[in-house]
Amino acid sequence: MSLIEVWAALEIGLIYALVALAVFISFRVLDFPDLTADGSFPLGGAIAATLLVGGMSPWLATGCAILGGMFAGLFTAWLNLKWKILNLLASILTMTALYSINLRIMGRPNVALLDEETIFTPFEALTGSHLYGILLLGGLVILTVGFLFWRFMISDTGLALRATGSNPRMALAQGISIKRTTYLGMGLSNGLIALAGALFAQSQGFADITTGVGTIIFGLAAVIIGEVLIPSRWMSLIILGCILGSIVYRLAVGFALNAGAIGLQTSDLNLVTATLVALAMILPRIRQSSPLSSGRK
Repeated sequence: MSLIEVWAALEIGLIYALVALAVFISFRVLDFPDLTADGSFPLGGAIAATLLVGGMSPWLATGCAILGGMFAGLFTAWLNLKWKILNLLASILTMTALYSINLRIMGRPNVALLDEETIFTPFEALTGSHLYGILLLGGLVILTVGFLFWRFMISDTGLALRATGSNPRMALAQGISIKRTTYLGMGLSNGLIALAGALFAQSQGFADITTGVGTIIFGLAAVIIGEVLIPSRWMSLIILGCILGSIVYRLAVGFALNAGAIGLQTSDLNLVTATLVALAMILPRIRQSSPLSSGRK
């Protein structure tokens, strides 16, 4: 990989770190297998791009994208909690519906933003480079979101959220509203994913209906890799692991696709993704079952 390709992988890794944090909320904290991500990611991009083309402020357009993602997550939770639809099936239904909704919002399969002002424009002017401007703002966004995420997760509300996923019966006995915390967690999760989609669209200069394919796999891979890199129960280290996992995963994909000796092509992205996720899940089990690990016990 060239230096430019490494920086580009870092750029994507920072944006998708938001997806990793979101997936951590749904899968790890709430224990809610949520596939809405594959629909809420392009939803964020579709809303932001459409509003930008319509002349709205980039920051306001990004805020509207976050709200759109939150509504998608709340709808999935509503299907599950109100109508007792299996959580996985509820998220699939929402994801399927969002494909048509995203097409309706954009009016076509993709929207170009090449001549539009985005939230990255001031930072591109400051650094004198499109790539460095994205890296600067992306770093600031993930640091801010990571800090707020940490503060929230150690607050009373965050602890209630964690208790809901860990032991719903105990949480209910402690007076915690399971429905309220589930709605909150799903809204926050998909709001973060839509934010990532809005940032991705503005950084790449387009919003496309297909950008959500594989979003949930990317998020899961980042979370799993983060847990392997930084195995910890401290929330601050878990958040750091999600961010590092996203960056490492994107770099690994970039190296794999650019390794000429392996013979992989861009069309093999899904194969590389599945392989990396499988390895990330298998390696910890191999390490636990190794004679060296058994000897320590």
